[in-house]
Amino acid sequence: MDLGELDGDSTGRCRLNSPVPAVCRKEPCVLGVDEAGRGPVLGPMVYAICYCPLSRLAHLEALKVADSKTLSESERDRLFVKMEEDRDFVGWALDVLSPNLISTSMLGRVKYNLNSLSHDTATGLVQYALDQGVKVAQVFVDTVGPPDTYQARLQEQFPGIEVTVKAKADALYPVVSAASICAKVARDQAVKNWHFVEKLQDLDADYGSGYPNDPKTKAWLRKHVEPVFGFPQFVRFSWRTAQSILEKEAEGVLWEDSPTGDQEGSGRIMSYFSKGPRTHPHLPHRYFQERGLESATTF
Repeated sequence: MDLGELDGDSTGRCRLNSPVPAVCRKEPCVLGVDEAGRGPVLGPMVYAICYCPLSRLAHLEALKVADSKTLSESERDRLFVKMEEDRDFVGWALDVLSPNLISTSMLGRVKYNLNSLSHDTATGLVQYALDQGVKVAQVFVDTVGPPDTYQARLQEQFPGIEVTVKAKADALYPVVSAASICAKVARDQAVKNWHFVEKLQDLDADYGSGYPNDPKTKAWLRKHVEPVFGFPQFVRFSWRTAQSILEKEAEGVLWEDSPTGDQEGSGRIMSYFSKGPRTHPHLPHRYFQERGLESATTF
């Protein structure tokens, strides 16, 4: 699997896909959707689809695909190679979302939460298969959030397709298991071969599982936090684990329009309209201070 596009630009997203089997453009197909790397504080999240003709679903099942979390790395790699060998009837596509994209989406002025990002990515991959000419008749999805709401949304988006959204779909439907394997193989490869654009001293790849509760991951984050610029782009800044370390280890920032003097933080907005004395008087904006302007008390 060639992730060279991600190495060239690890700030956004990249899409990879196999050739579309000719039979998938002629016969009704079943398509599965799953992801890998939703929870870790390190590395990308990868969404994947896998599809094959309904008439060949038994052949996909015969590969003994299973939920990728129940398989070893070597077993996942072996099954992915097998699917590649069967590309005359099996197709797949991936959307690799970088940690930087995830963080900037979640921390932007207009919030774009992880569930919405996941739903839109899955929807985009199904549409991508349709745009490539795949005759999608059934879609099975491993849920993110309430399955009924998610299913209704997908069904509205694709009214001519039978959509099923279930919790643990990767353990229930072989085509979702196959998508799970594709996603996990791609994420493992991306994490293992991550191209760090930052010049980090004593860089090591011993960052554990990448999950927030892993002591080894936390130790790696503390080691590689930069007091001014924060973490390398391999880290999801939007995760609470990363934010907690930044609050303790990074330098504080005084923005140009921040209050000056000994004021302790900014009060609730309604406090500016309250009657009576203020414990911490509100200082006027720098614009008014520089021009010697004061609030009018009489008219």
